[in-house]
Amino acid sequence: MDFTLLGPFEARHEGVRVPLGRRRQERCLLAILLLDAGRPVPTARLADLLWNGAPPAAARATLHTYVGRVRAALRPYGVTVETRHDGYAIDASGHTVDVREFLDLVGQASVAGDPGEQLRCHDRALALWRGPLLDGLADDTLRDRLGGRLAELRLTTLEQRAETQLTMGLHEKVLADLTPLAAELLGRERLVAAQMTALYRAGRQTEALELYRATRHHLVTELGIDPGPALTTLHDRMLAADLRLDRPPSPLYAVRVRDQWLPWTIGGHPALEFCNTYAGWHRAPAVPGSDWLRRYDTLAVWAGHHDLADDAQVDRLLKEAAARPDEAAAALDRARVFRSALYACLTDPADTRAFRTVATTAQTAARTAVLTLAPDGLAQWRQAPAAGLDLPTRAVARTAAELLTTPRRLTLRACPSPDCGWLFLDESGRRRWCSLATCGDGNRGA
Repeated sequence: MDFTLLGPFEARHEGVRVPLGRRRQERCLLAILLLDAGRPVPTARLADLLWNGAPPAAARATLHTYVGRVRAALRPYGVTVETRHDGYAIDASGHTVDVREFLDLVGQASVAGDPGEQLRCHDRALALWRGPLLDGLADDTLRDRLGGRLAELRLTTLEQRAETQLTMGLHEKVLADLTPLAAELLGRERLVAAQMTALYRAGRQTEALELYRATRHHLVTELGIDPGPALTTLHDRMLAADLRLDRPPSPLYAVRVRDQWLPWTIGGHPALEFCNTYAGWHRAPAVPGSDWLRRYDTLAVWAGHHDLADDAQVDRLLKEAAARPDEAAAALDRARVFRSALYACLTDPADTRAFRTVATTAQTAARTAVLTLAPDGLAQWRQAPAAGLDLPTRAVARTAAELLTTPRRLTLRACPSPDCGWLFLDESGRRRWCSLATCGDGNRGA
């Protein structure tokens, strides 16, 4: 069964809604147990919640009756309610509960090293919210008692997602996500700061300043406090037209190519440079700005910068990405997945699963590769237009296959810094670190 609590409370089996409980309190009882699925809820707490702090003398017997009815309704679907000590617990193993999915996704985002993966987890987690917790079932008092932590975690997730989006240059997405929620966010200064920054980068400075004034009025009149230093400083920087607000902070050790930030070349091979588009592989949470492949345009320009695509191919990729943004985003996701597999394959020869992923992509790349004649008279392999928006990833996969089949692969090293992990070739066998302290620690050297 699928149980949804983040919005109207519903239970569905194979997509068909299942009515559970003839009485509102029976449905409330089931919802409370689902919020703590797998853990016992004491009878006293159940009675306190169902009768709003004033349970009747017969509360225990009534609860027993409710549990019996809920058990009977759930039994055909393999969901059990167990009696545990002085309480009850629901076993939802093998079934989905959206609250549990939300918490799992937020947890995955907190340990994801790739900002793109963090963003995907946060998007999926927030999409589970279809309205207030137990909308139409719980009143405001019960909702506050049951879901205060969940509501706070939702707002924190909104903050983290907005800040990640700004780091990745996605200010328009911030506006699309936050503008419908503006009325409920005035007390959340981190979200206000994110929305102000997004408005400013979209050329809407007047609206950004107006949002600050509305927030300040709310804080002063409703809470009796002034905005914090972070929001005040942001407001002052906007008044001063600080140019640094127009774009995400430029990353460390960057080179500008076709209006895109790319990492300096340090690996000595295109496959390694592709892995090195993610600095700080070993750090969690990731350093803001550490993922260089924030947009598909960056991936296409990167491929041209490393001679995996010629200028005409890069121009074509950029045009196609602009015309089909959803397909470009999907191609970028596939590139990031391949990048993770390639990194694992190169750093752990025993990881056969990663090797198979790399090998499969390389074999696909071989089928769309053509041998062309360069202006200098030398032949070179290029990906044909049939590769589509996956051209950069397939081009990398082909070079990765070539590296894996040569003795140079044995000279591969990974920077051992816990804040770095960038890959490089060391034919001397004497280097301990990569040539850049990518975490910003100037004490490290080559």
